[in-house]
Amino acid sequence: MAKLIHELWEDPKEGTSMVCLAGQRGEGARALLNSNACLIWTIEAESHYEAMTVYYRHMGWGEYTTDQEWDFQPYPDEWLEQK
Repeated sequence: MAKLIHELWEDPKEGTSMVCLAGQRGEGARALLNSNACLIWTIEAESHYEAMTVYYRHMGWGEYTTDQEWDFQPYPDEWLEQK
């Protein structure tokens, strides 16, 4: 099971935050950020659900819930090789 690095970005001017995958897999998401956005921290997670659970906890938003089955699927090992 692959543990991938995720990044938390915050834009103080806009008052927004975002979590995305580090490396090439997160390039599209990071391209949406304003130039004043800052990388706050990184975490490792084995699934999107795990990453979002940690993000919600960090932001104080309560429990992350989803009805998307894919959210719970572990990241494929091949993704480790495609940083």
